[in-house]
Amino acid sequence: MHLRRLGLLLVTILALPATALGQMVSEAIGDDIVRYHASADARESALPSFALLDPHMPAAGDSPEGFEIAPTFFVDEDGRHSFTIEIDTGTSLYGTGEVPGPLLRNGRTTTLWNSDSYGYKESTQSLYKSHPWVLAVRADGSAFGVIADSTYRIVIDLTEDITFHAEGPEFPVIVIDRDSPQEVLIALSQLTGTIPMPPKWAIGYHQCRYSYYPDSQVREIAEGFRDRDLPADVIWMDIHYMDEYRVFRFDDELFPDPKGLNDYLLNDLNFHNVWMIDPGIGAETERFPEEGYSVYEEMIEQDHTVKTAEGEIYKGEVWPGWCVFPDYTQQKTRDWWAGLYEDFMAQGITGVWNDMNEPAIFNVESKTMPEDNLHAGDPDMGGPGDHARFHNVYGMLMIKATRNGVQAANPDKRPFVLSRATYLGGQRYAAGWSGDNSADWWDLEGSVPMVLNMSLSGFPFYGPDLGGFIGNGDAQQFERWFAFGVMLPFARGHTAVGNVQKEPWTFGKEVEDTARQALNNRYMLLPYYYTLFYDAHTQGLPIARPAFFADPADPALRTEDDIFLIGEGLLIKPSLTLHSDREPVMPRGIWNPLTLEGADNPDMPEFYLKGGCIIPTGPVMQHVSEKALNPLTLVVALDENGSAEGTLYEDSGDGYEFKEGDFLLSTYSAERRGDTVVVTLSSSDGERERPDRQMNVRLILEDGTEVQGQGTDGEEITIELP
Repeated sequence: MHLRRLGLLLVTILALPATALGQMVSEAIGDDIVRYHASADARESALPSFALLDPHMPAAGDSPEGFEIAPTFFVDEDGRHSFTIEIDTGTSLYGTGEVPGPLLRNGRTTTLWNSDSYGYKESTQSLYKSHPWVLAVRADGSAFGVIADSTYRIVIDLTEDITFHAEGPEFPVIVIDRDSPQEVLIALSQLTGTIPMPPKWAIGYHQCRYSYYPDSQVREIAEGFRDRDLPADVIWMDIHYMDEYRVFRFDDELFPDPKGLNDYLLNDLNFHNVWMIDPGIGAETERFPEEGYSVYEEMIEQDHTVKTAEGEIYKGEVWPGWCVFPDYTQQKTRDWWAGLYEDFMAQGITGVWNDMNEPAIFNVESKTMPEDNLHAGDPDMGGPGDHARFHNVYGMLMIKATRNGVQAANPDKRPFVLSRATYLGGQRYAAGWSGDNSADWWDLEGSVPMVLNMSLSGFPFYGPDLGGFIGNGDAQQFERWFAFGVMLPFARGHTAVGNVQKEPWTFGKEVEDTARQALNNRYMLLPYYYTLFYDAHTQGLPIARPAFFADPADPALRTEDDIFLIGEGLLIKPSLTLHSDREPVMPRGIWNPLTLEGADNPDMPEFYLKGGCIIPTGPVMQHVSEKALNPLTLVVALDENGSAEGTLYEDSGDGYEFKEGDFLLSTYSAERRGDTVVVTLSSSDGERERPDRQMNVRLILEDGTEVQGQGTDGEEITIELP
């Protein structure tokens, strides 16, 4: 142990009464996964886990002999329960959830306290989501991960080793040890869950604004995409659709017929829709004496509200004025909340956006409700507790209830829910975005490491507001951001009220042309993205990945966050700054230049295909269901041994028949045989019938030139090399 740490520990121990000291308890909860408790008493009194799939996950046995990664527990000078795990020289630290700044987290501190962080910058300590998690990659490329299983406010201090300081009672520490960072993330997903398989339309492009209103503008924007041949699948409704900002209510003048609007969008334009729901329930019913507000009235009558420390109903100001807040720590409240979505979804709504759910409160210094507020807390939540304990999981409990309600309203469809606030494990319920970013170059560049660290924290369905939420920005910035941003897992353009319009055509023809090229590339690559979402759902692998995943032992890649991988095979090299001559470090090995649309456009990113990989692509479409995957085009780059492999996942794009076998998972292989390359279907899984379709092959050579072949899917295709 470092001398400074040892000194602090000795001082702390000497200050503690003897009853506070105990012998650390360790137990296995999986293969090379060990859970530590500060003492037997701490183990006995541990609260249920919100991060783990099993809140009361039992031990599987004693910790394995020789397991070397162990925390040193101590109480710090502020009385917080803490621990340190020492790291070796050359160990790189990542994760910690939603954080601003660079990919590498060594030397950084982060405070986990879900916060309404409007206009955050690199010095901002707390954002909207809390992930008490660190991924550590050793010098040799092996890795381990650390979970501090506490929902209280936590400071993660990575200035020297891995140190967590947590308010509240003692808590377990979970350590995962594996041979690679990829394997650590797979193990993390086994503990905390994977993303649900999304509907296919949700991985298309989304267009949003705070706000599109009245409903005629919504129609105009959706028609604008179709008229200009700009691919898109989803349009969003922010708070201005609401009647006096009351959730589950529509403004009769601005949106007199929401079902008619949604039917037109879906049936005539093939646009899905997402509508916002906040947790603050307007309590000023005297403003609406002619009708009342049943959501508020039911909350009061059925005792669904968060209480003050004195046991009174808590009220805080948000968009509707004074509001009351559902206490999602009660099953009865989550069931009630889920039930509100039946009539809401019956309006033709296809997706839900939960915002302001840190929870955000106006006109108070803390920007949230008092920490001594009271939650009823069902027994499986650990019983009643104060807001200090439940604050970081408030948003996650909300989206859990929302997802259940959306699912119950449309049981044959896959829900799409987006959330601003959540906690480690929240990927089980919703996608996420990076909140109120700004239209400047710092946020543009920083959006890549933010997505990557969320991916490295078990949260793969995530992205920024493309073009920036705060401020106007300019045409060059928007063009550059859009060009690479639509390649991130969650691709949504969004901006705030009062800003200039930020649809792709509003900055002029040049920007519109670049946006079209970028969107065409996204939609051409949809078969690959959909396969990666299936991998994330089934295995827990991230969709967007840092460059060091290509070679975890290469120290030159550890800080590289100006490029990123999509899956294993596709490397994207954007231009993230306005004036910079820096050349990113490329992974070693074979990375063949891949020509996509806009290859001669200096604002478009460069694309590279890894040697040994095959990625499936399809025709360019205006929305995900416009065309069948015919022809299927395989893009191939051979490795040093002259071979390559890749998979394609297909299903109906919605619903749950895939769980009963209605899917097709194809593995394709390529092999060089003398002066030819032979592409074959090497294996197939699932009960879905293989379509009778044309299959094209684009063999990408190391200089970026390509050789093409053509045939029928399922049959051998031979390509003659030049």
